Amino acid sequence: MKIAGGHLSGKIKGFQAMKRYPEYKESGVEWIGEIPQDWELKKIKYMQSDLIGGVWGSEPEGNENDIYCIRVADFNYVQLAISTHNLTLRNIPLKERSKRTLRVADLLVEKSGGGEKSPVGRTVMFDGGIPRPSVTSNFISKFTAKSDLCFPRYLLYCLCFLYQIGLTRKHIKQSTGLQNLDIDSYFQERIPFPSLVEQTQIANFLDRKTGQIDELIRIKERLLELLAEQRTVLINEVVTKGLDPNVEMKPSGVEWIGEIPVHSEVKRLKYVADLNMGQSPPSEEYNSNQFGTPFLQGNAEFGPHHPMPKIYCPTAKKYASPGDILLSVRAPVGAINVADQEYGIGRGLCAIRPRTDQLERRYAKYLLEVVRTELHVVATGTTYDAVTVDKVSNMTCVVPSLSEQTQIANFLDRKTKQIDELISAEQRKVELLKEYRQSLIFEAVTGKIDVRSEI
Repeated sequence: MKIAGGHLSGKIKGFQAMKRYPEYKESGVEWIGEIPQDWELKKIKYMQSDLIGGVWGSEPEGNENDIYCIRVADFNYVQLAISTHNLTLRNIPLKERSKRTLRVADLLVEKSGGGEKSPVGRTVMFDGGIPRPSVTSNFISKFTAKSDLCFPRYLLYCLCFLYQIGLTRKHIKQSTGLQNLDIDSYFQERIPFPSLVEQTQIANFLDRKTGQIDELIRIKERLLELLAEQRTVLINEVVTKGLDPNVEMKPSGVEWIGEIPVHSEVKRLKYVADLNMGQSPPSEEYNSNQFGTPFLQGNAEFGPHHPMPKIYCPTAKKYASPGDILLSVRAPVGAINVADQEYGIGRGLCAIRPRTDQLERRYAKYLLEVVRTELHVVATGTTYDAVTVDKVSNMTCVVPSLSEQTQIANFLDRKTKQIDELISAEQRKVELLKEYRQSLIFEAVTGKIDVRSEI
């Protein structure tokens, strides 16, 4: 998305481009660009008061000192608020929480944690919808917007956008591992400030518009869930019941499979495919310089169909060949990809090579999408989700004739492609809505659009 300059307002049906202010001036800040003539730029630090870190306390003791301690995991990034599900009780004496107790409209900024894909610096607002006193954990700082200068939700939207464009990154002291946001440095950043009345108008406009966009996103994400469910049901039905609705059926002997066509057989995976469980060399033997064979530790490098390797290893002990089905045997158990080249494989993966006199390769992949249900069952309840080679090799397979396997694979290739294209189109719509949401916040808080008449 282009930040300064053009916006996406006219690209999504139902949201029309809005008018601009009569006059503008240069802000002198690159990411902001020009702002309305009568707006100012102010440092964040002048808009906040009562900045204080959190506290973790001790285990609950069943007395009046048991209160909720808000974690980063409780942040609702869509609504920019606290999620009230699964809040954590901690025992925190009054003297430790007196200055930390949250009040309505307090802003909470993540100061520690994060990672390469999710840097620290996210901000949400406390709306007071919690039935007992609350504080933040020591990974979060809370502060109050100065009510005579700043409308809290306007400041919240500004900080939200600073995070979205990655401005918090330059105020993070570490690039890997546990990150710490230098809040004193971060709050030196300048943001646009119109009058208090106009801040309120902008925040109210964004509350309404982002609420509409979020509802559209929710509907489309539910549609994506339904399409994924439809795809799963289709594959399960065709693999276990075949393509002929009038074929004679017989009991499979397996409860979750039910009846199968009379001419199909039930076999263990080990009798129709060869299995190769991965093995992990020492981590110091990995590299990112493309020296050696592309190496996969687990499913983290899985793509939509084929892996997208990030590391290489010249000393891999186990390999997958092109066409092998790669099955994740560690959390999440059951993820599947197909090898499009030779890969070294670590202990998080099993390479499955169908025996061509027993399984058609494409059918084998659809079959594994069905029978991996057994792996989910056996993996449940362990310290972490993982399954052994014995569990994988004994998975139950429905095996019709090779000619019918080919017919099934051809049918599912065609049908799943149609569903996948629908999923891809809806995912793109969700991406556009999220881009538009971000663009709308930027344009409103920097004055690129005049929303005063939209309230």
